[in-house]
Amino acid sequence: MADVSIEKLASDIGTTVDRLVGQFKDAGISKNAGDQVNEDEKQKLLDHLSKQHGSAAEPTRMTLKRKTTSTLSVGKSKEVKVEVRKKRTYVKRSDVEEQQRQAEEEAKRLEEEARLKREAEEKAAEAKKAAEEKARKAEEAKKAAEEERARRAEQAKKEAEARKADEPELTEAEKAEAEAARQEEERLRKAQEEEAQKKLEEDAKKAADEARKLAEENERRWKEEEERRKKEEAEEVHLHSNRYAQEAEDEEDMQVERSSRRRRKSKKNAGEHLKQGFNKPAAPVERVVKLGATITVGELASKLAIKSNEVIKTMMKMGEMATINQVLDQDTAVLVIEEMGHKYELVNDNALEDELLADGTGGEKTTRAPVVTIMGHVDHGKTSLLDYIRRAKVADGEAGGITQHIGAYKVETENGEITFLDTPGHAAFTAMRARGATATDIVILVVAADDGVMPQTKEAVQHARAAGVPLIVAVNKMDKETADPDRVKTELSQLEVISEEWGGEHQFCNVSAKTGMGVDELLEAIVLQAEVLDLKAVAEGPGRGIVIESRLDKGRGPVASVLVQEGQLRAGDILLCGEEYGRVRAMRDENGNEIKIAGPSTPVEVLGLSGVPVAGEDAAVVKDERKAREVAAKRHQKKRELKLARQQKAKLENMFANMESGDVSELNIVLKADVQGSVEAISESLVKLSTSEVKVNIVGSGVGGITETDATLAAASGAIVLGFNVRADATARRVLEAEEIDLRYYSVIYNLIDEVKAAMSGMLAPEFKQEIIGLAEVRDVFKSPKLGAIAGCMVTEGNVKRSNPIRVLRDNVVIYEGELESLRRFKDDVQEVRNGMECGIGVKNYNDVKVGDQIEVFEIVEVKREI
Repeated sequence: MADVSIEKLASDIGTTVDRLVGQFKDAGISKNAGDQVNEDEKQKLLDHLSKQHGSAAEPTRMTLKRKTTSTLSVGKSKEVKVEVRKKRTYVKRSDVEEQQRQAEEEAKRLEEEARLKREAEEKAAEAKKAAEEKARKAEEAKKAAEEERARRAEQAKKEAEARKADEPELTEAEKAEAEAARQEEERLRKAQEEEAQKKLEEDAKKAADEARKLAEENERRWKEEEERRKKEEAEEVHLHSNRYAQEAEDEEDMQVERSSRRRRKSKKNAGEHLKQGFNKPAAPVERVVKLGATITVGELASKLAIKSNEVIKTMMKMGEMATINQVLDQDTAVLVIEEMGHKYELVNDNALEDELLADGTGGEKTTRAPVVTIMGHVDHGKTSLLDYIRRAKVADGEAGGITQHIGAYKVETENGEITFLDTPGHAAFTAMRARGATATDIVILVVAADDGVMPQTKEAVQHARAAGVPLIVAVNKMDKETADPDRVKTELSQLEVISEEWGGEHQFCNVSAKTGMGVDELLEAIVLQAEVLDLKAVAEGPGRGIVIESRLDKGRGPVASVLVQEGQLRAGDILLCGEEYGRVRAMRDENGNEIKIAGPSTPVEVLGLSGVPVAGEDAAVVKDERKAREVAAKRHQKKRELKLARQQKAKLENMFANMESGDVSELNIVLKADVQGSVEAISESLVKLSTSEVKVNIVGSGVGGITETDATLAAASGAIVLGFNVRADATARRVLEAEEIDLRYYSVIYNLIDEVKAAMSGMLAPEFKQEIIGLAEVRDVFKSPKLGAIAGCMVTEGNVKRSNPIRVLRDNVVIYEGELESLRRFKDDVQEVRNGMECGIGVKNYNDVKVGDQIEVFEIVEVKREI
């Protein structure tokens, strides 16, 4: 850094020149006012000033004081304030002292290790020495015993010889006795020697074991000490060399501290004997979860013995948002369980149901009447053909002349009984036709000879194929002049429905529902097909069947049309139909006549159920009403949970899509119809009308008349109320009028769908398009002091209007878009100039008009949109 003058330095540090010169003089540097100062001189002055002000060294001592005040309760109403003062003094150690301290600690540690090792070696040597001493003593004792034994043997031998010499000759008996006594003495002596030897060996072994154990104990203690030392070294936190060490201990009121500690301890240990002794498992526990069709997040967590938060976290990691009460379907639950490292086992939730329905099955099978479904396109004469067979006038009673329900009829013919199901042909009734196909044995496909194959004709063929049911084609309306049966055969052959005449397997009958032509041949074809199928069913036992249609009758309550397929259905039986059950109060045939017993292939209307069953559900007679109630309740619960699971899944999947789509208009509808099948068909048709801009939302639907509840629901959700073959009662009408809710009645499905479509079209955002109304070509450009550039133009197409927006085009490329500032013909301001006339045009905020440019005049037109 460059040298600076005294004046500059004084101004930089904010002092006077004289004072700075005096400070340099005190530091031993002589300077005058105009002299230069270098870095070394600056540093010297700084050191001098630091020493002078006592900041040459950092503080070596620091004291911290702390005061806390607390209140103690003494007795019931007395309180004592306690003040605790703490004081800590920290002394700074120098680097040399710190190094010395560390060296001393290291030396002490090494000395301690050496001492421990030395002690262990000394103890091991002592133990070894003691063991050797014991072994030596045992060896000496053994030698002494052997010498004593040899000496005694020698003495005994001498005594025996002396006795033998002194005593006279002994007899044989005395010799034997003496020999026995000698042997006994020898045995006792050997036993004593063995016992002494065994004791010595045991003592030696015990001494060796004690020495070994002592050596192992010392070795273990030495290892533990080594590990403890290493652990302390690893955990030791090395601070900066200028750290503070605690020098003085806390100074506080010991009596108050002791009493408060005692009180804390008593509180801490309160209820210690009540604590459970559960220890956390060392390894993860793998559990097997039994899964049904649905399970909530809370139940799953309970079965896995973990908190619900863990399951929710796992699902969030998998990209699925969940709550504790959310219902999971089986597939989702399986994925979550596998993700968490557990196993699952799928169980049957329908055990009670299977047990209930298994009762009374089996029995001898007998021939039954065929169930024939009549299918075909709308207005091809299905009901009229059935009317001719039944000699009835059903078609006259149908609204608009089209069938809108499944009708079931049993007909007595010359060839035996035949059960007919008449299905709707309208596009909306797909589900109804599919139900008819599954419940049937033979399908009659009615095709109008003058109309040929239509969309619902193709659909009927597909339903028959899917159900695996034989097909008989009835070519109707043969009485018309325009009838062309060969065309029908050709068109059906393209659908792989080939007549027997052309080498196929399908019977074709030319009929006329009006004149009755060919109807007998059609019935014969049905009987022939039934004989080929050899239709049989169990005639005795509990009845089973299918719900063809259901409705709510104002006077009789829920009414279900049931086709009995097996066994017998009697009045008084307990019938389980899907989520509904009940005792059969009465049964009627299609003509309204009451019947007591219905056998196989018999359609009946059943009264007495707890609610309106869903069309297409299985109906079965059960013995136990309590179990039937349980099964119905369980089915209802399961359906609700599955619905919730699907809704939740749909919500989560569509969350981002809904956010991106922005505002979508909704048309809320409350729908009531006369039968369940119509509700199903209309709901499906209306939902299909939904678009990306307008959505149909059916907030409520059901079977039966429009009630006050429906009206209140419509008021709350801002919905329109649609009644299909039903009417509103007086209370509902009052609510609807008061809330000014739109109520509409329909009896033909065409009209209902068309009007809803029109209402949705009205909710669509309008569409705007630009329409060119005139074109002017720039022939010359004039400069105006007031208006700028004025284009002299010739109108070549349409009209130029002053109020409309314009575009300026150069070489057919838009270069400016704006509006006209002035439009003149000669000197007059005009509003419009027609084709073929000259005019002067001033473009607002644009002066770059050139000869040859085109000025295009357009207007924005609103276009009405339709769905």
